[in-house]
Amino acid sequence: MKIAFVYDAVYPWIKGGAEKRIYEFGKRLAERGNEVHVFGVKWWEGTDIIEYEGMALHGVCAPVELYVNGRRSISEAIIFSIKLFPHLIRGRFDVIDVSAFPYFSCFTVKLISLLRRTPMIITWHEVWGDYWYEYMGWRGFFGKQVEHLVSKLTNSSIAVSSLTKKNLVSLGVNSENIRIVLNGIDLKKIADIQPSPYECDLIFVGRLIKEKNVDVLIEAVGIVKEALPGVKCHIIGDGPEKERLLGLAAEPGLTGNVTFFGFLGYEEIIARIKSSKVLVLPSSREGFGIVVIEAFACGVPVITVKGERNAASLLVNEKTGLVVNLDAGELGDAVCTLIANDALRERMRWAAKDVAKDYDWDMIALQLSYLYED
Repeated sequence: MKIAFVYDAVYPWIKGGAEKRIYEFGKRLAERGNEVHVFGVKWWEGTDIIEYEGMALHGVCAPVELYVNGRRSISEAIIFSIKLFPHLIRGRFDVIDVSAFPYFSCFTVKLISLLRRTPMIITWHEVWGDYWYEYMGWRGFFGKQVEHLVSKLTNSSIAVSSLTKKNLVSLGVNSENIRIVLNGIDLKKIADIQPSPYECDLIFVGRLIKEKNVDVLIEAVGIVKEALPGVKCHIIGDGPEKERLLGLAAEPGLTGNVTFFGFLGYEEIIARIKSSKVLVLPSSREGFGIVVIEAFACGVPVITVKGERNAASLLVNEKTGLVVNLDAGELGDAVCTLIANDALRERMRWAAKDVAKDYDWDMIALQLSYLYED
């Protein structure tokens, strides 16, 4: 098959769950003899089209800032959708899989789907609904309407979690037209990576944006320090919130407890997770939460927070970690509970590794291949 993926952010130049999903699926589909093309922003140097891990990467426009004032750039999404058309229309594909967000590219793919008579699939990582008002104020009305329009563009949708499927149905999408294809992990690769010498008690891995609530985590570390003065928290990632978070961590009493490392390579991230006692993901909005399953595969329990938009909370139970309210006090208590109880962490370690076995990329990529062939 000749398959096209469409998403403005491209792994490994941009690191996130959606980017990683396309990369992992794309290289595995290519290994199975498919011709895989990825259309995104040209984050790399050199020619517009390069070969990477068996895939053809198409840079449709020059790099543009993804975030403006802490929010996804609307102008970037519009520029990408316009520049996408002449690049994508040149090829003939058996299927085009476009990520729903940031929406405007879905309209471009729909037009090409009609002109080329090519099946179109939209992959939904999240459905925002009324969250648009929280994200953009009164302007969120327009975001909500665009999201609703995109949900009507095709009869073939993929949801990355049961929560995302539920929210798609709430938009009026027929449940029978939605297939759940989960995110996954590379179990063999994770098993081969050795722990890092940079040990810590708790670790956060993710983009530093408001919805990740890293500020609440830093506040929780201050609470934990009262009981465990030597507690070490490592924060891996970058984003528009970084400067503000650095300021919070620089407050008196926390400078020796919280350390920022920026973006790291995948193998280094896994090594760091293996050298931590607990992974904390205080995000109020996650379409899936790949880092949770990665932590499970490393034998590390997870603390996350309750929330109707946090699909990661559905991955964690009392056997593999703790789910608490988004509150620094509750988060701090949960951290203390797991750090202080070696026996509990050991039980969770083996339960987590057992859960991780159900999320192997090879198995899930096979499911996606069958879906494309259908």
